[in-house]
Amino acid sequence: MSPAFNDILAPSILSANLAYLAQEIEDLITAGAHWIHFDVMDNHYVPNLTFGPMLLKSLRDNNICAFIDVHIMAKPVDTLVDEFIVAGANAITIHPATANNPKATLNKIKSHNISAGLAINPTEPLDKFFALHAQINQLLIMTVEPGFSGQKFIDSTVAKIKQAAKFIYENNLPIRLCVDGGVDLNNIAMLKQAGCNTFIAGSSIFNKKEKNSNPYAHIISQFKLNLRG
Repeated sequence: MSPAFNDILAPSILSANLAYLAQEIEDLITAGAHWIHFDVMDNHYVPNLTFGPMLLKSLRDNNICAFIDVHIMAKPVDTLVDEFIVAGANAITIHPATANNPKATLNKIKSHNISAGLAINPTEPLDKFFALHAQINQLLIMTVEPGFSGQKFIDSTVAKIKQAAKFIYENNLPIRLCVDGGVDLNNIAMLKQAGCNTFIAGSSIFNKKEKNSNPYAHIISQFKLNLRG
């Protein structure tokens, strides 16, 4: 039997108000979010350009202590991995096609006591996960094509989630199963039932921001309520 993991809700700052990013993160954590998801895109491996290690370092230098889960969608990835280690990442997830030697890159991440993750795109099989499972702490199943927030959830990815969950369970693997893309109040319970325990959500959280002392308190509580079933 694989280890039990607590459910993790990880808002993606790709949808945040970047002019007030530190405050956005503080509000999310105070509201009950567990992690902050930090999407790194290079306008090469994926068709968008977002954040780099300097932004993470700036957050750390300004006393943002939240668990930061860095998802690097960039090629080549290895130099960025080194820079995000130094900048203060708590978890780093890479795509297998972006590293010259994915096994070595994942082992390097783990050697710094950082959670190592592998991301699998919607059209990719789980072969790389099966080959590299000993090197990772978390598996990220993409349920939209990486690049932009607000995309529609790809229903066919649920079968892949269930296949990965079955492999993790049957082999007693200490691996978190994460999902990213189109996660919202309507499907989060289904995704938990399919085997996920870490849920990355962007526009479905930030578009529900309210004008009160903590703008994310209500939507975060609704996500947690749906997870409890």
